[in-house]
Amino acid sequence: MAKNENNEQHMTLLDHLIELRNRLLVSFIAFLILFFLCFIKFTDNNQNLADIVYIFLQAPLASQILEKGGRMIYTALHEGFFTQVKVAFFISICIALPFFLIQIWRFVAPGLYRNEKKAFLPFLLATPVLFVLGASMVYYLVIPLAWDFFLSFQAPGVDGSLPIELEPRISEYLALIMKLIFAFGLCFELPVILLLLVKAGILTSNDLANKRKYAILSAFIVAAILTPPDVISQVLLALPIIVLYEISILLSKFMSKK
Repeated sequence: MAKNENNEQHMTLLDHLIELRNRLLVSFIAFLILFFLCFIKFTDNNQNLADIVYIFLQAPLASQILEKGGRMIYTALHEGFFTQVKVAFFISICIALPFFLIQIWRFVAPGLYRNEKKAFLPFLLATPVLFVLGASMVYYLVIPLAWDFFLSFQAPGVDGSLPIELEPRISEYLALIMKLIFAFGLCFELPVILLLLVKAGILTSNDLANKRKYAILSAFIVAAILTPPDVISQVLLALPIIVLYEISILLSKFMSKK
């Protein structure tokens, strides 16, 4: 009898693993479909989705250097092609993320009680919203200020000296701006992570409040690592992290009382 129970339990676990594999496979197939759709030409000027998104990503820099005759370059034959591949990968990740979260939710939800579903669902919904909020902040606020700082080092040629002009490589620019978008998007997930730890009983609101000074120090360290080496962008990332940490403390106190 014990052997049959063990076999039944083993098969149940195997069924769960198969279901998880199938859902991950569906997510991967959706990612691949999105990836290849990025290369299909569908506009009148023969542009694909990767081209449109790349123009969107370079717009903050183009608005500042285009009127002065600025341009972007690539120095390797394959660099232009791989730039489009990176943009397509970036698009596919961003679009497929909500679909992936839905698959994870459909895998986890049958094993939860109704009150657990109500408790977990807001975290799932908040994840893409906070990521988009962080990405929007870096694109519309941080990047224009950072680009102003970097472009201030250009200098005209005077008294026989050579001018100093910016000619950014497309691969380097793309790597920098995608790094910033992902960095801000992930850092804005801080309330979700902390509140899940509180909900699981690993942390309490008092723990978060007592570790506030370490959190502030960590925010500036993370900002210094993830952002360009200018004070403005570092502060603009550190301050939202600190604010989100304080919001997490307030929400964790509310959760504890409830």
